Parts: sequence; structure tokens; C-alpha cells
Amino acid sequence: SSTPVIIAGQGILYAGATKELATLAERTQTPVISTLNGKSAFPENHPLALGCAGLSQPDGVIHFLNKADLILGLGTSFTRSEYITPFPTKGRIYAQITNWEGDLSKDYPIDLGVIGDAKSTIAAMNHEIQSRLGVKKHRDNDAIPKEIAAVKQAFFQKWQPLLESNKRPINPYRVIWDLMHVVDRTKTIVTHEAGSPRDQTIPFYEAIVPHGYIGWGKTTQLGTSLGLIQGAKLSKPDYTCVNIMGDAAIGMVGMDFETAARNQIGTTTIVLKNSVMGDYTGYHPVAADKFEIHKLGGNYADVAVALGGYGEQVTEPGNLKSALRRALAENAEGIPALIEVISAEESRKAVTSHSDH
Repeated sequence: SSTPVIIAGQGILYAGATKELATLAERTQTPVISTLNGKSAFPENHPLALGCAGLSQPDGVIHFLNKADLILGLGTSFTRSEYITPFPTKGRIYAQITNWEGDLSKDYPIDLGVIGDAKSTIAAMNHEIQSRLGVKKHRDNDAIPKEIAAVKQAFFQKWQPLLESNKRPINPYRVIWDLMHVVDRTKTIVTHEAGSPRDQTIPFYEAIVPHGYIGWGKTTQLGTSLGLIQGAKLSKPDYTCVNIMGDAAIGMVGMDFETAARNQIGTTTIVLKNSVMGDYTGYHPVAADKFEIHKLGGNYADVAVALGGYGEQVTEPGNLKSALRRALAENAEGIPALIEVISAEESRKAVTSHSDH
């Protein structure tokens, strides 16, 4: 193979194989894409990282998939889903390492399949590759990191007007961008809701440590992120734990905020309050027109206070970072915080199709 791409799944996280994966990528100078559930298995600030292949994705994902002659899946089931970037198959060789034989050729034609633990199998690959390289540290292909950096720079420049938007109501991409620059990502866990918060977070929040992100999305139950982030905080009490929700999601599970207050689970919930159930008018046009089922209301910050936590409403983009810092200070005292961001409905998504489509 001259243009391989690695697909890293959640099996890397389960196996604790991030170090072995990084060694493999570096020795072979191979770009790495993570699956939705595998996001954070490979540090997304690494020179060989392309980002996560969800429904939305950074441009580098499609750019390098289009060029790939070998797609190597490590710790992934290669599942097809409308919430996951489909991988091109024409003219590609597929290889897959998984710990369950039922994953092999399940949704994609696999040319070479290996059943094994991700950590030990990749370690064996690294040993063999090093023996072939000899005294060299890695394959001679320094052009790959340069190309990745150029594609990434162009992608962020294209989206910078939204990521740094000063418009009111506040753009949700600005919220995600500011969050990423407030928290210490080496000790932070982030997750999101299904739907728009997921599609907006995946391409732009860069997870840099294993389990620094909780990926989910093969199902789409609104409200799931609140329970996930409370569980994450119990598992990693010294970590900053943040979930991103919309109006509809907080409406499903909002009273469970009291669970965190009662048990001193110091999490931060960001509610992107655009007062609508985003994208649902297309699914239910008659109900939306006659009964306005997509329109939502409520003062969620006030509800958080009433339930025993900290609540704050933000209307100005310039106040986002300071509000987030206040929330994190409350979390340090075991007090859950809810930041209600008066935001705009945003339909633009970082979605690109590969050359098979």
C-alpha cells in the first residue's frame, strides 16, 4: 500500500491500545481516522490525526479516504449507520482487526481479517514493522503530516467565521470553540446529545486523551448525555465533565439534574437554547404548522438553581468563557452547573461525501 488509512474504533479504548496505535501510525506515517465511538482513541492534535468520521467530519477525513488504497480497521466493527461516515469500497483493500468474528465482513467486504486483542495484535505489528525498518524510526513519507496540516488549516479557516462569531443569538459553533479553549483537555471528558449538538461537536472539539470524549450515536435517544456525564464524573472525579444539550433534550431529562445536586456530582451542562427542536419541522411538517410542536420554551438556568445547582444564562458571545469558568469553579465544590446559552438555530454542518458517492 502507498496510501493507507487507519480507522480506529472503540476497541482501541477498551484495549488501552492508544500508545500502540500511535507507534504504528508514526512508524508507517499513516493517517488515522476515529469512528464515532472511537473518538479520543487517538489524540486529535497529533500530526497524523484526521479527526472523527461521524455524520459530520473534518475535511481531512474525506480527503484521505478518497486517496486511500488500503483501509485498515483497528478495534472497529465497521458498522454502517446514518450517523457514521460511509467508507468508500471501490478499488480499496480492506483489512480488519477485531476481537469478535461476527464483525468480519459484517457491513464491508474484508480482504484480510484478524481476530485478536487490539493492544497485543498492534504490538506484534509494530515489532514486525520495526524489524523491517531496521535503524530507521519510520517510513520515509514526511509529506503526509504536511498534507494533513494543510488540509486541517484550510478546514478551520473555512469555519472560523462561525467558530469565532460575535453574532447574537450566539452561534453553537462559538460555544464549542470557546469550551475547547477554556477546559484543560488533558483532564476533561465531553459528550453531547444526539442530533445537532453531536454533529456540531464532532468535527471541532478535539479530544486529546483516551476517554476524553464519550462517543455515542448509533441510537439517538434525546437526554442520554446527562446520565452519561454524571457517570463519567463518578468514574473520574478529578476530571472536568461537560455535556452539551439542546432544548428538546433537557426537556426529556432535566429533572435528573437534581440527582447531581443531591449527590454532589459536579458536572457542567451546556444547554444550547434556540427555543426549537432543531430539524424536526421536516419530519413533522403538519404538526409543526398546526400545533408548533417544534417550538420550546423555559428558563433552564432558573430550573437548575431551583433543583439545588448553579445556573447562569448567557446572551453575549464575549461572556461565554467567563461563564464557563464560573461553572467549573462551582463544579470544584461538588455543585452541578447549567449554562443556558441563548443560541441561534444552526443548520450548517461539516458534511462531505467521498468519491464513491
